[in-house]
Amino acid sequence: MLAEKTRPADTARQPGRLRRFLDSDIGWSFCHTPVAWLSALMLALLVLSAFFAPLIAPQDPYDLAQIFIDKAEIPPIWQDGGEWPFLLGTDPQGRDVLSAILYGSRISLIIGFAAVMVSMLIGVSIGLIAGFHGGRIDNLLMRLGDTVLSIPTLLMAILVSAIFREMLPPALREPFSAVVLVLSIALTSWVQYARTVRALTMVERRKEYVLAARIIRVPATRIMGRHILPNTMTPVLVSATLSLGLAILSEATLSFLGVGMPITQPSLGTLIRIGNQYLFSGSWWLVVFPSLQLGLIVLSVNLLGDWLRDALNPKLR
Repeated sequence: MLAEKTRPADTARQPGRLRRFLDSDIGWSFCHTPVAWLSALMLALLVLSAFFAPLIAPQDPYDLAQIFIDKAEIPPIWQDGGEWPFLLGTDPQGRDVLSAILYGSRISLIIGFAAVMVSMLIGVSIGLIAGFHGGRIDNLLMRLGDTVLSIPTLLMAILVSAIFREMLPPALREPFSAVVLVLSIALTSWVQYARTVRALTMVERRKEYVLAARIIRVPATRIMGRHILPNTMTPVLVSATLSLGLAILSEATLSFLGVGMPITQPSLGTLIRIGNQYLFSGSWWLVVFPSLQLGLIVLSVNLLGDWLRDALNPKLR
């Protein structure tokens, strides 16, 4: 009875999730690494501003009723000719640059995150199958990965994007531009996950707990999903964090080349491509501010990924 009465008090004294995180090794490293929490803070501000763009942006760049052609190419507000509320100026269509950047950042972040998730799903699945079964299956899947790596990533992404676009009817190409971009980036970046998981799976499959599960005839899919996969996720998550910046850059590059997001749904790469056409006419803000936003996003992601890689490395503890 005494033990039962003390249980609520013991439960109340248990630290919360935030306190447990701060007391852990990775939490201590995060709090005592200025680069980590500064990059996390900057990334959080950029992500929140992008996803709350309808509440922050002066106008909706997709709503033609809010765009006025007589406000075209207004310079930033601190220059002569600048007008409120166009803090960063306007483009040749009269669209507010700040609003376009916030909405474009949301598209770039969604495409980059989705591409990393899809590529991680493909790579982890292939790596588990190749490392667990070995033999001909392993050779076939790894040669497929070598074939993908033998083609330049950008060229491969353009090729995959062109194939998917040709498969779609003309009326569906613009609505499915984001899906095509996600698939084209994911199908060119899954190999690194497959190789990492394959190497870890080949080590784990020889351990006693996996051998015991195979002896009692546990299905292979359950062994891979319930026993081996959790022990391979730490390096995969680090790799995914570092790959997020590359995925966002890949989307921006494809959009800049004209095979990404259309003008009606501009991402940061599309905005940079449009602004580059007016760079020598004096409208420098059309390309500088979207480029700066893209650089800040990628920089914060890369700095956070570098810290996470070092924090999860047991050799550096």
